Amino acid sequence: MGPTRGRILVVDDEDDIRALLTRYLEMEGYEVAQAADATGAYQALADDPPDLVLLDVMLSPDDGLEVLARIRKESEVAVILLTGRGAEADRVVGLKLGADDYVVKPFSPAEVEARISSVLRRVKPAPAATSLTFDGLTIGLASREVRVGDSDEPVTLTAKEFDLLYFLATSPRQVFSREQLLDNVWNSSSEWQSPGTVTEHIRRLRNRIEADPDHPRWITTVWGVGYRFNP
Repeated sequence: MGPTRGRILVVDDEDDIRALLTRYLEMEGYEVAQAADATGAYQALADDPPDLVLLDVMLSPDDGLEVLARIRKESEVAVILLTGRGAEADRVVGLKLGADDYVVKPFSPAEVEARISSVLRRVKPAPAATSLTFDGLTIGLASREVRVGDSDEPVTLTAKEFDLLYFLATSPRQVFSREQLLDNVWNSSSEWQSPGTVTEHIRRLRNRIEADPDHPRWITTVWGVGYRFNP
């Protein structure tokens, strides 16, 4: 088996939720372990420490926040809480106890995976590559040059266009919303900057690197979600 994107421990007392998350995350390239209660979670953490824990706050018969508090006494592993829509107090307490993020139920598996990817990038940043090479596309970080096909001439990109392309290419197949791209590439948010900024930069990037911008090979749209880079 090749390298995975990370090892995830899913802690939830609902069998259907554990199965759904496990199936989706494994499809996305993660290794997944499961636990239905606090005892199973502690054992899994001791046996084979994960890179991230998905922890249900309403963990019957246990208290998920107490589980989080114990985890934080013994480990710095990343933790994302699964909380109820109306449980704002639990979310606030969870963040104060050391949770890295939270996802509100009901959720889509794609949303959970996007949060996992974002948290793992923050807590375990990947070593910076000097260049990324794909079949027909080369992205050089040190030179900040992009070459398409066999051309010796780099494609002309603005600084932000390069940053956007490099960010997407370092997480191939990962779908990012426009809001996430604003946060990670522009260090901004939709409260301060229009998500249309991302749309325009994607359009310009496609015009520069795609043979057919209307039918893009590298940067594709996932309708209703965002954009991803196809290696």
